Amino acid sequence: MVLPTSFATRDFVEAGGLMSYGIDLNDATRQAGVYVGRLLKGAKPGDLPVMQSTKFELVINNQTARMLGIAVPQTLLARADEVIE
Repeated sequence: MVLPTSFATRDFVEAGGLMSYGIDLNDATRQAGVYVGRLLKGAKPGDLPVMQSTKFELVINNQTARMLGIAVPQTLLARADEVIE
C-alpha cells in the first residue's frame, strides 16, 4: 500500500515522495557558517543570539501525485518553490 506523505526536507521528494515543506538546507548551512565565523572571530557563544531558519521551501513531486491518483490544485502548484514533473 502506498500512502501520500509530506516530508520535512526535499531529499525525500527528489527520491519519489509526494511533497515537503521545511527549511531550505542550503540557507541553514549558510547561516551556520556565518555563526561559526563570528565564533572564530572571538565572539562568545553566550553573547550570540539564537538563530532560526528564515527561509522555508515547498517542493511537490507532481509525477508521484499522478501515480497516486491525486490532483494537486493549480493554486498549490503555483505557490510551490519547486514542482518536480
